[in-house]
Amino acid sequence: MNKFNIAVITFAIAAAFSTGASAESMSKKEYDANKNKLGMEYDAAKAKCDTLTGNPKDICMAEAKGALNTAKADLFAVYQPTSKTRQEASIVKAESARAVAKQKCDAVTGNARDVCNKQADAAETAAKGNAEVIRKTFDANATADQKAAEAREEAALDKLEARYETAKERCDAFAGDRKSECLAAAKTTFGKS
Repeated sequence: MNKFNIAVITFAIAAAFSTGASAESMSKKEYDANKNKLGMEYDAAKAKCDTLTGNPKDICMAEAKGALNTAKADLFAVYQPTSKTRQEASIVKAESARAVAKQKCDAVTGNARDVCNKQADAAETAAKGNAEVIRKTFDANATADQKAAEAREEAALDKLEARYETAKERCDAFAGDRKSECLAAAKTTFGKS
């Protein structure tokens, strides 16, 4: 089970730090191969859980299933990198952590169990809320970046137009063919027809 968890954690870290360019280079074939590999790792982890009984087995199964679901969600977020797929991966992680915590809560009784379950629910709610905040922040930043790029482009065009108008004004100092040559040079320089 530890090797499976380490592999999942390693993959999750790699997925978290991957860039859009590397994510875009993952083909459908690579995605499917990685997904199949996760399935095989889950089967191996599940087989180890089968050697246990009672609540330890339930916890082991919840950990194995949670690790599989988390790894699949992370893989999909790498394969199709969007703020929504990253949010969905965070939600799957929260749900998986809650499922494991709930199984661990079964090991205690009475009020301690009730408190344990409430803590598991609260942790899941907090994690889902954080995922929503992160997605909305990412989307807002992307929109702001796009608007800033549009503003820079518009400003660059305005500067270019101002420089063209200045070049045309300089041509007014000339007359005849010299003025025509100056205007033609200004048009060529600033891409005017």
